[in-house]
Amino acid sequence: MVRPKKFLGQHFLKDKGIALRIVESLVLSKNMHHVVEIGPGTGVLTQYLTTNKQIDLTVVEIDRESVAYLNEHYPMLKDRIVSADFLKLELDKAFATDLIIIGNFPYNISSQIFFKILDHRNQVSQVVCMIQKEVADRIAEKEGSKTYGILSVLLQTFYDIEYLFKVPPGVFFPPPKVMSAVIRLIRNKRDRLACSESLYKTVVKQAFQNRRKTLRNALKILNLPPLIYKLDIMDKRAEQLSVEQFISLTTEIEKLSEAGRV
Repeated sequence: MVRPKKFLGQHFLKDKGIALRIVESLVLSKNMHHVVEIGPGTGVLTQYLTTNKQIDLTVVEIDRESVAYLNEHYPMLKDRIVSADFLKLELDKAFATDLIIIGNFPYNISSQIFFKILDHRNQVSQVVCMIQKEVADRIAEKEGSKTYGILSVLLQTFYDIEYLFKVPPGVFFPPPKVMSAVIRLIRNKRDRLACSESLYKTVVKQAFQNRRKTLRNALKILNLPPLIYKLDIMDKRAEQLSVEQFISLTTEIEKLSEAGRV
């Protein structure tokens, strides 16, 4: 028996119907797909992934008890079980170029997983995952909502996001104290930004760190060109801006900054 470990944020899904529904949420073509499952635990998702002939599966598991269990119960995964911390893996060296990620993500590191996926967005074409409902709401939400934030903007910049369904606590062992939800991310066609990506991230993060303030006040610490503060958009708050507006604002900041250096 594999004991769920609190320090790893483990809550094992025990409902096979929901497990099958998560796996069936993958958008697959007729080709073979390289799929990586994060934190398979006792393999409730794994059992359905291994029987899909379109899936070339690798699992990443940090828990040694789970690794031993998977080796015993899923011999077809021989040499396909990576005993490691996903956050420390060099994805471009460890896996194929076109990668699909699936999993019941540990709640305590789900945001870190998403930031890592963003760093490898040209390698990760799709993500289907179960996470804390609050985080799922935040990621899938559009501008104008109080839950719209940094992760919403950055992920929606490069992925089309669908909120699929909610999952109650009772289908897990041990049951978490919160609701869960399943979302799907599919890489969009945006290859690069019209502005510096580094500056874009800085603007987005700074804007939301002071989300109650207008952009004029929230972005003061960045010492932007004076003309920027005169733009009408600076009367808005971060949560009111779409992804396209954030890109447009950052592009304008970059242009005015370069003009000031000439």
